[in-house]
Amino acid sequence: MKHRSTNNFLLALTALIWGSAFVAQSVGMDYLGPFTFNSIRSIMGGIVLLPVLFILKRQGRKSGQSESTSGSRKTLVIGGILCGTALAVASSLQQIGIVYTSAGKAGFITALYILIVPVMGLFLGRRAGLKVWIGVALAVAGMYFLCITDGFSISKGDFLVFLCAIVFSIHILVIDYFAPKVDGVALSCIQFFVCGILCAVPMLVQEQPQVSEILAAWMPLAYAGVLSCGVAYTLQVIAQKNTEPTVASLLLSLESVFSVLAGWVILGERLSGRELFGCALVFAAVLLAQLPGQGKAPAGKKQIP
Repeated sequence: MKHRSTNNFLLALTALIWGSAFVAQSVGMDYLGPFTFNSIRSIMGGIVLLPVLFILKRQGRKSGQSESTSGSRKTLVIGGILCGTALAVASSLQQIGIVYTSAGKAGFITALYILIVPVMGLFLGRRAGLKVWIGVALAVAGMYFLCITDGFSISKGDFLVFLCAIVFSIHILVIDYFAPKVDGVALSCIQFFVCGILCAVPMLVQEQPQVSEILAAWMPLAYAGVLSCGVAYTLQVIAQKNTEPTVASLLLSLESVFSVLAGWVILGERLSGRELFGCALVFAAVLLAQLPGQGKAPAGKKQIP
């Protein structure tokens, strides 16, 4: 119970950092293209974790822990490449989709990963309890009231952001598979460098950023790279080691709530009664999913086959 509470707190903290990072992303897009912003922030996140890896490795040697085997290193590399690829695709689809649709629609459609994760889990032998499904329904309803403020229609941008939600769901499930098998910090570090390199290709081909533009966006890049990538994604990897992916997705869905609150506090944006109601529904969904008595996955069904 203590470990579960700690992991849940770390996931909620992750959502807080991601939510407030929307302010940095919004400002950064005034100077840079989506691939440039994603590439630089991801590489910064990986660089930030290098000294952490060095310190943890030294501590492991002092405590007498054995070095990783070739098999575990192979698993780590494969996991890092798969997580980084999923992260690159999802973040790029989101950034491009926002160009063609409203931020409110993008926020709601992206948050559909809280519904897609348990649906995908059904095909992977996972079972979610009734309270989780009720929580999912409440969270989806909350996202609607929180984010949708105009007419809903499917456009090119909506479709791209929906694809982003699907890939983010895959990212959560891939982390759930590899996180218990390898070092979480190392996995996070590799995924950032992979994401940064993959985004750098279209960055150099299409956007060709200038050094002056990058320097002008140093503050949002630093926040998004160090905190949103280096800290938050690492917290996600570590916390998901002993947390069901459906519950994790519900906690991470608080990102939309925190993004609205950050805009209210930092940018002076006001919350309407509709948006406050949406926040309340999302919080109720998360609390419901964490009530005692939640069933565990059947033996042998926790990991993706």
